[in-house]
Amino acid sequence: MNNKKELQSVENPKGIFRTTLQYTDDAMICHFNMNKGAMVPLHNHKAVQMGYIIKGSVKFIQENDNFFIAQPGCSYSFGPFEYHGAEVLEDTELIECFSPARDEYK
Repeated sequence: MNNKKELQSVENPKGIFRTTLQYTDDAMICHFNMNKGAMVPLHNHKAVQMGYIIKGSVKFIQENDNFFIAQPGCSYSFGPFEYHGAEVLEDTELIECFSPARDEYK
């Protein structure tokens, strides 16, 4: 068991603060605080990524100029190796799950 208050958060990229809450080899759950204006460049990874917006607003960018805006109460997912990025439209808090766990987030 972990308590978020006792865990260290990591800033990467600038303005995006991730706290890895729990993980196994098969899955991982992370809490994010994201500052308005922060950007996540277009990228992909082998993990399925699912998220839920607690507060704020994020424009998720996909290939071919596709995008969607997620706000509180919205959930979303990206498949393995699906390109995605983000522009944080306002200060945002969200939870994301990855399967399998991302080694660089352990």
